[in-house]
Amino acid sequence: MATTAYNSKSKLTRDLSISLLIYSLPVVAIFLYFKLTNGLVTESHLTLPSFLEFAKPAFENIRTWGLTAFMLILGAIEFTAGLYDDQWTGEERKVDIVCFLAPKLLLPPVIAFFSLTALPYLIPNLANTLSWVPFWGGFFLIAIADDLTQYWYHRLHHQVPFLWRFHRTHHSAPYMGMAMASRQNFIYTIFFSQIYLTATLTYLGLGLPALFVLVIKSLITLGAHSSIAWDKPFYKYKVLHPIAWVLERLISTPATHHAHHADTSGDGVGHFKGNFGNMFFIWDIIFGTGLITRKFPKSYGMKSYKQEEWYAQFLWPIFKSKKEGSALAEGVLAVPVRQKVENTIPNPAYYEQVQS
Repeated sequence: MATTAYNSKSKLTRDLSISLLIYSLPVVAIFLYFKLTNGLVTESHLTLPSFLEFAKPAFENIRTWGLTAFMLILGAIEFTAGLYDDQWTGEERKVDIVCFLAPKLLLPPVIAFFSLTALPYLIPNLANTLSWVPFWGGFFLIAIADDLTQYWYHRLHHQVPFLWRFHRTHHSAPYMGMAMASRQNFIYTIFFSQIYLTATLTYLGLGLPALFVLVIKSLITLGAHSSIAWDKPFYKYKVLHPIAWVLERLISTPATHHAHHADTSGDGVGHFKGNFGNMFFIWDIIFGTGLITRKFPKSYGMKSYKQEEWYAQFLWPIFKSKKEGSALAEGVLAVPVRQKVENTIPNPAYYEQVQS
């Protein structure tokens, strides 16, 4: 057991060291660019590259209302195709609708306060100080900082029992699709989110790159949650296999992300102890948490799911569940499903999310 703990600590230290290196890469690249241009700053750095100017209106519209429309249209297609198998009923419908609508009403004021009031107070003299950074530099800086940070938030919420219950709502749905893509505990979104990091970088002058990263990331993550397996043709046709090999290692696809939402890992397909990447799957490749099978799980969710009330799933621990045996019930500290050896320290790997 001591050896296992040492190995886990050693792996964590190694992964964090690698992460710090990855975080620094765009910063180093931008610094070298600045040095190679002899510190010359031009107005062109405040605008998009000419070949992307035409796309700016489309990206702005997608950010404001397009993503919501995309979700609703894709969700309607999924329902029409019967891809939910009549599982979207009762409490599930309430949870999904509340988690979809409430953040769109509650989150904007929080972000606005943080961006317009908190940041000017905390760092009053740094507004737009990075506006000289070229678009490509800002894009990769935000893409890496945002998504790698979210990878770590996601990974820790699976490995730390207390944090797991904040993320648990997202894994409670027994189906995949647009209906559950926004299914998340609101406390998780407010306190364990990389959105403040992105807002800070925007405040520092990287608004345009942030816009493009947001839209691209949203489309990738929504596509990975969809019950429409758009990646299957890449696996089916041999001529597309090289593209599939790159694609499934670079970004999250339905196959890799559906595996993360499986209700078991005992079939060699489900992998809820890994596949944590949101936009980029490459983090899982780098840190050894990825599993690629090109197959889809037979079932999703959690076998110990108690169909908790929507308010408990959305606002735990402010509101607790009244369901007996629920991890979200009053007074419950942890819900181990099994433990290999008695009188040992519980390993997060044996908590509720593990049901193989």
